[in-house]
Amino acid sequence: MSFVKVYIHFVWSSKNREPFLDSKELREKVWHHIIANAREKAIYIDFINGYSEHCHCLVSLGIDQTIQKTMQLIKGESSFWINKQQLTKSKFEWQDEYFAVSVSESMIDKVREYIKNQEEHHKHKSFSDEYYEFIIKYGFQKFNDK
Repeated sequence: MSFVKVYIHFVWSSKNREPFLDSKELREKVWHHIIANAREKAIYIDFINGYSEHCHCLVSLGIDQTIQKTMQLIKGESSFWINKQQLTKSKFEWQDEYFAVSVSESMIDKVREYIKNQEEHHKHKSFSDEYYEFIIKYGFQKFNDK
């Protein structure tokens, strides 16, 4: 038997960063559904939270799971479910792009705390500001410069 423990911090936004998830109650409903759906697909979500136009998700990947497939399963099914339940006034979509960064075991608690405090965090900082901080912090701009 193989033993694997690889944590990935995913961040993705709604299409065009529209604030579809505009209430705490709606967000909690969506996060609970994402967790339940992921569990059915053997995706282990350690922690999830977000704000009106984006989601943070800490996932421990399984031995045969890829970043791309995990995101496809989480984002695709959740947008389908949100629309089926008519939880938003207009058609809901997630943006195609996302961030995915590895998290070392020593930083798990810090990342959980960061994800947990999204409501408070975004009282002081927009998602656009957070987005550009991620690009700089994790060196993604190097890939776009080519």
